[in-house]
Amino acid sequence: MYAIVTTGGKQYKVAADDVLNVEKIEGEVGSKITLPVIFLNDGKKIVTDPAKLAKAKVTAEIVEQFKGEKQLVFKFKKRKRYRRLKGHRQQLTRIKITKVQATSRATKKAVADAEAPAAE
Repeated sequence: MYAIVTTGGKQYKVAADDVLNVEKIEGEVGSKITLPVIFLNDGKKIVTDPAKLAKAKVTAEIVEQFKGEKQLVFKFKKRKRYRRLKGHRQQLTRIKITKVQATSRATKKAVADAEAPAAE
């Protein structure tokens, strides 16, 4: 089973136990986060319906907060003696995907609990 999630303006294909470097996500090391799902494939069927994807859930754990490699930005205009060199290091977060669920079990339980008192 795999899913496509979006974070930091980018999309990533993830499966259980994958480790990804994504743009910085606020949180402490070891904290759990949930990522929005935009596509889900469980091996038998593909889910793209937004109503069904609202129930899907991808849980990840923050492993590390770090800076990426330095990217150099060099501007140059010939015959004008114009040269500019700047560097940039992007803030990144390393996450480990812990679980990919097609439906949220908490949602099913909450729906069952809500229907039980109404039946009485």
